Amino acid sequence: MVYTEPMARAVVEPAVRELMHQCADGQEPSTTVTFRGDGFNMCAHIRARIAVPGQIKVSLACWVVNMDTARYFGSTPPSEDEARLPPEGIATPDESLTSRVIGHLATRMNALDTPQPDDDGHLVITVPLASR
Repeated sequence: MVYTEPMARAVVEPAVRELMHQCADGQEPSTTVTFRGDGFNMCAHIRARIAVPGQIKVSLACWVVNMDTARYFGSTPPSEDEARLPPEGIATPDESLTSRVIGHLATRMNALDTPQPDDDGHLVITVPLASR
């Protein structure tokens, strides 16, 4: 998908950098961001936590909400549940999309390792705190 690099650059990386600032204060923050396209929204759930001093673990899960299909079948946009992961929502991470977006993010942020799966559909990379 041609939108994965722009998504990583335009919405995911800025959100990760903001979460990194919050991690420095001892928090383990998370957020969901959206990259809007023509007829679809690409969503990403991002978590950050300190791995060891000077390194942050970044977890990412991505999915697509198709706006055109919703209008065609129901004449209404998708529900807000489709833009959130369980237990608050009904979205399901797309492993292939997540892999491509985190690959771009890893390159942009000089990741110290390759993306690894965690236990809930996210992929995890470790980035140096100096990347912020």
